[in-house]
Amino acid sequence: MGRVRPTYIKRVAIELVRNYSDRFNEDFDHNKSIVEELTDVESLTMRNRITGYVTRFRKQGQV
Repeated sequence: MGRVRPTYIKRVAIELVRNYSDRFNEDFDHNKSIVEELTDVESLTMRNRITGYVTRFRKQGQV
């Protein structure tokens, strides 16, 4: 079993994928630069958690 992500991480990640789905792919490093560009999150840990959920969301094909 994995870790449970907080709702705010899921909400931001899903909103980004729905609004900018053509810019994201299944590569974490690529998505990390896109999340950094589109959000004003200053914490690297928070950015990486959002990016991880975006990447997982894309790999599952939920767009």
